[in-house]
Amino acid sequence: MCEHAFVRWSDLEVGEDERRQLPGYRDESRVRRFKAPEAVDIRFMEVRAKSALNRVPTASRVPFKWTVNPYRGCTHACVYCFARPTHEYLGMGAGRDFEREVVVKVNAPEVLRSELSRPSWRGEHVALGTNTDPYQWVESRYKLTRGIWEALLEARNPCSILTKSPLVLRDADLLRRIGEVADVSACLSVPTLDEKAWRATEPHTPHPRARLEAVAELNRQGVPTGILISPLMPGINDGPEQVERIVELAIEAGAVAIGGNTLFLRGAVRDIFFDWLRSQRPDLVPRYEQLYRRGAYAPQAVRDQIQSSVRVPSGRLKPYPEAIERSGARTPGLQRGGEGRPGEAGVARETRRSLAAVIEDQSRQQALF
Repeated sequence: MCEHAFVRWSDLEVGEDERRQLPGYRDESRVRRFKAPEAVDIRFMEVRAKSALNRVPTASRVPFKWTVNPYRGCTHACVYCFARPTHEYLGMGAGRDFEREVVVKVNAPEVLRSELSRPSWRGEHVALGTNTDPYQWVESRYKLTRGIWEALLEARNPCSILTKSPLVLRDADLLRRIGEVADVSACLSVPTLDEKAWRATEPHTPHPRARLEAVAELNRQGVPTGILISPLMPGINDGPEQVERIVELAIEAGAVAIGGNTLFLRGAVRDIFFDWLRSQRPDLVPRYEQLYRRGAYAPQAVRDQIQSSVRVPSGRLKPYPEAIERSGARTPGLQRGGEGRPGEAGVARETRRSLAAVIEDQSRQQALF
């Protein structure tokens, strides 16, 4: 992205002449601030990335080998975010720095377009949202994610997105067009509908019900979209009645898949989360000390019990016909119905399998960036 693309925001910016050197980047970053309520005390460090595609470690069990992340750091400020430790690789902290020092790869779409056009590129699946949310607030200013979709469309490349933001609807037109030439899917993360738990654990995210509305609208427009109920935090958002309500609303929204996973605490995230517990839910500290005394995961029996409420009753998951049509058109191995249409059961089963792999892998390794 050229620098002149930012001129239209000149009345919103201060401190544009600041510079900061970040590990791994040849040139100094250009620091910008925006005069917007959502961006108070946040610095956005513009860098020019050498590459956009990130290879997933070979040991990973996710159903894709490549990721793209236009931003590092996230203003959503989710207290449990597993991606927080990646900020330490930049010489910054996993706590407040992760929320207030956001790296913006201003040339990500252009670099990705170049990488996808290489003769050696084999058109493998590319996933967005595997580190920080590509639809966090600043995307409304830089529009890098839209540029990434455009590059993927031009290359007719299969892809997917995981996000907490209904801003994804802005790009539904591109997702539909990608769906005409390649496999594409979306997933919205909705850990809770409880207002208190949402505001306490995800302070700067869009309302959970707005995310569910986005799921319904994307499916209505023919973009196969599922729900991720994660993380499930003992005593905070894991009540069966809480989870079952999300499942019911996801079914009503035509979700093609519904998955969930129990909270895991690795590296700096453990200390950040326990500090939050002592401040906001001191009554739960002894319970968490017991559950996580041996490491990043709660005991398997506890996880199984918590996650059991995420299961969808047989026959209830019936995606919108438009989403079924698109998601099965080019996916091998799906159960198909009459007249060449993919069967609902096949689409839902295949999508759940992929989503489950993503969830499980996220509980075993740090974010892919």
